[in-house]
Amino acid sequence: MPLPPTLTPDQRKAALEKAAQARRERAQIKEQLKSGSIALPDLLSRAGSDELVGKMKVVSVLESLPGLGKVKARRLMEQIGISETRRLQGLGTNQREALIKGTSRS
Repeated sequence: MPLPPTLTPDQRKAALEKAAQARRERAQIKEQLKSGSIALPDLLSRAGSDELVGKMKVVSVLESLPGLGKVKARRLMEQIGISETRRLQGLGTNQREALIKGTSRS
């Protein structure tokens, strides 16, 4: 396994701050999903253009939806044929449509 790049203390601090900011923003998006202020189709349409949204894992987004827990989210992904490690930006058109249909009836 290759070693990570050698960073100066300032570069390391900047990278850690950037990662923490991304985590906060992803948590905020999940909270908005949970409260219903963002719909899943809107989030999926943003995944192609917004890198932060695109790098979110599908399973964590589904678990954030009201009425879907860990078991139902994984079962839905399995039915559609989406890997547990898949991120939003890697979903195909058919997978996106199937997710929207699958979550609308829940």
